[in-house]
Amino acid sequence: MLLIAAALLTASMHSPGVVEAPVVPAGTSSVVGAPTSGPAVEDHAALDHLVGSRGSAFLADLGTVDGADLARADRDARVLATAQDRPPTPAAVRTWWSGLDQAARSRLVDHAPAVVGNLDGVPYDVRDRANRSTLARGLAASGDGSALHGMLQQVEAALSPDPGSPDRVLVALDTRGSGRAAIAVGDLATAADVTVVVPGMFFTVSGQMHDFADTADGLYQEQTAVAGLAAPDPARGSGVAVVAWMGYRTPDMSNILSLGLADTGAERLERVVAGLDAVRGDVRPRLNVVAHSYGSTTAMTALSSGRMRADTLTVLGSPGSDVRSAEQLAVGRGEVFVGDAHDDPVAGTGYFGTDPGSPGFGSTLLDLSGGVPEGTAGLFRRPVGHNDYLKPGTSSLHEVALIAVGRGDLVRHQARRGSGGTGGPQPGPDMYLLRPQDLQPRD
Repeated sequence: MLLIAAALLTASMHSPGVVEAPVVPAGTSSVVGAPTSGPAVEDHAALDHLVGSRGSAFLADLGTVDGADLARADRDARVLATAQDRPPTPAAVRTWWSGLDQAARSRLVDHAPAVVGNLDGVPYDVRDRANRSTLARGLAASGDGSALHGMLQQVEAALSPDPGSPDRVLVALDTRGSGRAAIAVGDLATAADVTVVVPGMFFTVSGQMHDFADTADGLYQEQTAVAGLAAPDPARGSGVAVVAWMGYRTPDMSNILSLGLADTGAERLERVVAGLDAVRGDVRPRLNVVAHSYGSTTAMTALSSGRMRADTLTVLGSPGSDVRSAEQLAVGRGEVFVGDAHDDPVAGTGYFGTDPGSPGFGSTLLDLSGGVPEGTAGLFRRPVGHNDYLKPGTSSLHEVALIAVGRGDLVRHQARRGSGGTGGPQPGPDMYLLRPQDLQPRD
C-alpha cells in the first residue's frame, strides 16, 4: 500500500509549484480585507439576521441589506461559508435573481462580489464580473509575497488567453484557505457541448490554475476542430465550452489516503452541474465530465449519488472508486470511457476501489497504447505516464474531444466491456498494454 501511495505522489507531480499554499490556521481569517481578530463585523441588525439565514431566506435577506452592510457581509467568514459551502439551491438562486430589479443586482455585485460570484444559478457573465472585482480587490489588498497574493496572481495569469483563443470567464473564486477557482473557456450560457474537467491530487489554485486553464483551452480548441463531425442540434445551443474546475480541495501529503475530499468535492461538483441546469433552463447542453486521477474518484462519487447526471464521463489515469459498475453512474448508456496511458503507475491500481477499466465494469477502454486512428497517421502521439493525457498532440486529447461532441463512436477502443460481469466471458488483456504495476502484487 505504501508503494502505491508513493506512486500516486510521484505520478501526480505536475510542476515545481505543486505544493499547496499554506492553509491559514484555525482562528484566523483568509478572506480578503477581513479582520484577523475580534468580531467579524460591526453590530448591525440586518447583517446579524443575514448571518443566521439559510436557503431562500438567505437570498431574501441579501436583497434587504444596504450597501454598507453588504460590504461587511462580503468580508464576513460566516456569510461566505453560507454562500460558498452550504448555499441555497441553484434553482432557488435563479428564481431569486430573476426577480431582482437592475438596481438591486448592481448593488449586490458592487458591494458583495464574493457572495454573488460564487452562487450557482446566477448568470455566468454576472459571476465573472463579480469574481474579477474580488480578484482586483484582493490583489490590491494583499501584500506582495504573501500566499494569498501569489494565489491571486496565478488566477490573474490564468485569465489571459492566448492570441486567437476566446475570452476566459471566472466562474468561481474562493479566496479562503488554499483557495478554489473555476475558469471557463467558451460561453457556458449558449454552448451545445459543455465539458467540466476535474483535476486530481496535488492540484492547487496557487500551483496549477494557469496551466489548468491552458489545458481547458487546448481541449476547447480540439473540440472546436472536431465539432463539424457532429450533427448540429439547435435544441442544445451552439459551440463548445470547457470549464477548468478547481472547485474542491484535492489531497496533499496530509490526506493522500482519504476519500473524504472526494466526498466533499462530489457535493460541490453536483452544485456546479445543477447551476448549469438552472441557468440554461430548457436548453440543456450535452454535459461531459472529464476527470483525471483522484478527480475520477470525485466524479464517480458525484455521478453515483443520484443528484447529478452527465451525458458522458471520461476518466483518465483513475485509481478507482467505490462504484462497482457503470450502471451505478447517471451517465448515458455506453458513454463511460476509460483512458490508461502507457507507463501510468496509477491507472488500473484500483487503489480507491474498483478500477473503472476492469472487465465487467461496463466501460469502453480507450486504446492509447500505440498507433493512431485510421487515416490520421502521424498526427497524434500516444500519451505516456500519468500527466500526459490532455497534452496537445496526444491521441487521448483528440479522443476526449470526439467524446465531448457526441462522437464517442469514432474513438479507438481496446474492448467494449460487458456490464455487471454478465454477458459471457470477458476479453483477455492485450499484452501490449501490460503495465509495470500489473506485474506486482496489489493490496
